[in-house]
Amino acid sequence: MRTKFSAEFVLGHEAGQHVLIRDGDVVFEDTRIIYVGPNYEGPTDQSFELGRSLITPGLIDLDALTDIDHLLIDSWASTDRANGLQWSEDYFHNRRADVFTAQERQTIRKYALVQLALHGVTTYMPIASEIHSAWAESFDELAGMAETSRQIGLRGYLGPAYRSGVNVVRASGQRDVAFDEEQGRAGLADAVRFLDYAEDLADPLVNGVLLPCRIETLTADLLRSTAEIARERHALVRLHCLQGALERELLQRWHGLTPLQLLEQTGLLAERLVIPHGIFVDRNPLVDGTDLGDLQTLAEANISIIHCPLTSFRYGMALDSFAAFREAGVNLCLGTDSFPPDLIRGMDTGVHLAKLLDHRPDAAPAEHYFEAATLGGARALDRPDLGRLEVGAQADLVAFSLDDIRDGVLDDPVRTLLLNGTARQATHSVVAGRLIMRDGVIPGVDVPVLKAEAQRLFEKMKEAYSERDSERRTPEQLFPPTFPEARQIQLVIDQ
Repeated sequence: MRTKFSAEFVLGHEAGQHVLIRDGDVVFEDTRIIYVGPNYEGPTDQSFELGRSLITPGLIDLDALTDIDHLLIDSWASTDRANGLQWSEDYFHNRRADVFTAQERQTIRKYALVQLALHGVTTYMPIASEIHSAWAESFDELAGMAETSRQIGLRGYLGPAYRSGVNVVRASGQRDVAFDEEQGRAGLADAVRFLDYAEDLADPLVNGVLLPCRIETLTADLLRSTAEIARERHALVRLHCLQGALERELLQRWHGLTPLQLLEQTGLLAERLVIPHGIFVDRNPLVDGTDLGDLQTLAEANISIIHCPLTSFRYGMALDSFAAFREAGVNLCLGTDSFPPDLIRGMDTGVHLAKLLDHRPDAAPAEHYFEAATLGGARALDRPDLGRLEVGAQADLVAFSLDDIRDGVLDDPVRTLLLNGTARQATHSVVAGRLIMRDGVIPGVDVPVLKAEAQRLFEKMKEAYSERDSERRTPEQLFPPTFPEARQIQLVIDQ
């Protein structure tokens, strides 16, 4: 089937860079784009005239939340409550359990994948909190999510997350990691099983990758085994590291190495590696404050950094700096990592954080961030057919409406979208030639039912924190409201 999308603005691609086309058309047949430009006059089977909209390549989110929103309740915890959001040592040894049933986990995955689609993400790599599981992720859980992803039509890079340790709070109140190496080996076996599953499935929308958890929750042996399998299977690896002071402190204590040195020693630095966050490198004032070669190491190893500006900002951190990484030759791509999975808001946040860190207004212009959300993600995945609208590329696209008075006046459409808009303006989305969202609606999804079920599961998640907290505080104590409820005020007055 031949389909044409037309809009006032199209972000095409020529000579290795994005270009803006006014009153443009994107035409695709089956899974491939066959025309990008103005005034297409060939035959079509169906057409979409979108008026004052911007058609862009599909957004690529390589740290995409596939969980119930947790940032709502854990990004503002005071020091006295922060430890209550981790596993207690007693819970690790005696009571660890799954908060959700297997079916509830699948509902959570569906809810999250629908959110990604509604926000214009067409390609994703998942991230979910392991706090609410007895350990990490299983093969069955990811195989179930893969089926849901196929039904919606998203392009996923998937695998069960695995680890050999978990962040805990010791009885003394000290933060540490408790290990169960057998669980780590079992998790890696599940990850390899998923690689086989994805290969046998032979669906281009389901791609197997290795997703070990945080570097401080993996033994050196598990890191080495991951590197060996990645090399044998030519598998992409995503590993959360360079993201916090505690991580760096623990690795120095256990191994006498920095995170990058440990990656090199275990062989992962030589593999296809993508790293979310990348904040705690030597140039960061919280580390050394001086560039001692970390960025050069990353660039020479061809490592991609998954920058998550909105989430980092909400947890009080920032990449220092986007321009420095880019100028050093490090490939930058984007992730959301938490709710909302809104890469437009994320890009806007990143642009302005860069101004503060580099003390100049042009430190990271909108176009650099939009390239990271498209071309940078494609480079990280080694997929030159993604992240661009040009002949021969995959027919992955998203359209953002710019027609609401609340969008303000229109200047450059990309800059206007980032400064004045959000990803909620996505109206149409196509993945591999399949229309997965039309007029803001995803076919086959009962939104009211999904919304109600997600709220129920969110409340269940909040209740479970008490079981893990070393002080066994109630959810009301761990997550107090911004203001007291009216009935509480009335009670005080009556007394």
